[in-house]
Amino acid sequence: MTSPNPCSIGILTVSDRASRGEYEDRGGPAIREYLKEVLSSKWTGFPLVISDDQAEIEAALKQLADQDGCSLIVTTGGTGPADRDVTPEATAAVCQKMMPGFGELMRQVSLEKVPTAILSRQTAGIRGSSLIVNLPGQPKAIAECLDAVFPAIPYCIDLIGGAYLETNADRLVAFRPKKK
Repeated sequence: MTSPNPCSIGILTVSDRASRGEYEDRGGPAIREYLKEVLSSKWTGFPLVISDDQAEIEAALKQLADQDGCSLIVTTGGTGPADRDVTPEATAAVCQKMMPGFGELMRQVSLEKVPTAILSRQTAGIRGSSLIVNLPGQPKAIAECLDAVFPAIPYCIDLIGGAYLETNADRLVAFRPKKK
């Protein structure tokens, strides 16, 4: 069932310092490397690096979903408790449905590694036929969180009418119910 057209995937880094060039974006490249490893289907990345500004985050999410046609949008950064951490608020503002189970599972997995994971506010939501998933900013935490939730991502995207994603079964098996 592989589609001849590549799936569009948004990779959104939210960081004041990275957007100003004061800090190297390590989150966006970590997401890209993860996707290269896990996905066997063709995909095209749409990377953006923006500041921790809610209006700017909302505009970027709308652009990736509505203009760029991304079936999956993965954000990194802006999920903590600091004043400028507003990625979850921006995500909620542009989504028709929130998917709290993603954030619950990511925090559970992260809490096994560090006690400060309770401070993270990762979440996910649906905008049209796009799934938006908010991740923490640390590359190691990005992989840990994606390993936890990615098995459900392709089927979620199927259900909302997005592109068909296949995973590299040697690395990660996506769950899809068996057809009768």
